[in-house]
Amino acid sequence: MAGAPPAGRPRRALPGPLYLVTDRAQTAGRPLADVVEAALRGGARLVQLREKDLSGLALTQVGDELRAATRRHGTLLFVNDRVDVALAVDADGAHLARTSMRPADVRPLLGPDRWIGASAHSLDEAEEAAAGGADFVVFGPVFATPSKAQYGPPVGLEALRAVKASLAVPVLAIGGIKAENLEQVARAGADGFGVISAILADPDPEAATRRLLEAWRRPARA
Repeated sequence: MAGAPPAGRPRRALPGPLYLVTDRAQTAGRPLADVVEAALRGGARLVQLREKDLSGLALTQVGDELRAATRRHGTLLFVNDRVDVALAVDADGAHLARTSMRPADVRPLLGPDRWIGASAHSLDEAEEAAAGGADFVVFGPVFATPSKAQYGPPVGLEALRAVKASLAVPVLAIGGIKAENLEQVARAGADGFGVISAILADPDPEAATRRLLEAWRRPARA
């Protein structure tokens, strides 16, 4: 397959479908660690720390808080872009954007056991990330959403289906994901989904997480 992992590196299964991406500007003033903790109680098993405006020191302090919470719940923690912070807080891996270092360059720094996730906004980008050593790809924006407007118009479900068909690593959909459209995302073949406001902005993040996971499981029962 065009998007197969490098030779000798097996495909790894993620521990859950829900990938929570942080943005403390969307928590309505609540401490980010408290909101994330609530999502973990609701069943989130993948968390990406993405607070791009913080200094290295401040990001490390937040990372330490989230690392403690994710360990209590057996959850994987990733740090967006900052490989140094990922190592400093003993995260489970790093998440790379198109403007970040390449997965192949990050792997020697993280070692063989930590995860590398990568964002992609086209089939070519997704294939390049997987072939370069990403353990999973987050693809989108699938639907329109203000947080992903900078990446252009939504890629849509057909593009998601094409990426999933081409890649041998897990593909997570992101961008405008809500409980109401998760069935479409699941039927397009995605292995999971990323969310920001659907959990962080909800008055009850734990209940919101449970609703999303229930909606994700629904197609499997149909």
